[in-house]
Amino acid sequence: MKKTVLVIACITAIFSMSTVFSGGNTSSETVSGYVKPTDNELKQRLTPLQYSVTQNDDTERPFNNEFWNEKRQGIYVDVVSGEALFSSTHKYKSGTGWPSFYQPIEPANITEKKDYLLIFPRTEVRSKNADSHLGHLFDDGPEPTGLRYCINSASLKFIPKENLKKEGYEKYLGLFEN
Repeated sequence: MKKTVLVIACITAIFSMSTVFSGGNTSSETVSGYVKPTDNELKQRLTPLQYSVTQNDDTERPFNNEFWNEKRQGIYVDVVSGEALFSSTHKYKSGTGWPSFYQPIEPANITEKKDYLLIFPRTEVRSKNADSHLGHLFDDGPEPTGLRYCINSASLKFIPKENLKKEGYEKYLGLFEN
């Protein structure tokens, strides 16, 4: 009986300390100054599919998503943070049913980690600041990198070339000058 009470007291103390140190707010600030919205804010702002993919590491259906067949020029940013991730200039038709890119436009905005959810290990791709699940990285892509960033449309927001300046992404206009 005393051990059970002691264990419960320890768990309660740890939970209380974590709430005190977080100020009761589950949003998190990164080194860049970006503050990730709280879970409740994300649930209000994102569609159920966007939330499920970015926050619960889910995968949307192939060939039945917003950007798998997008042909316009522009960039793709994280739907949660707005971090610039990919460009239509690096997008290619992979036949997988998801948007595929052979390189990111801002490698510093991408993190990779091993994922063992299937029989074989994969490399999961996440956004750096918002820690959104984006998709997976494979080594079967085209030249010049040989990589395939297979990305969920639900984790992306598309900014058309003509809106880059208006949306604050004018530094990427040079990608479309040729």
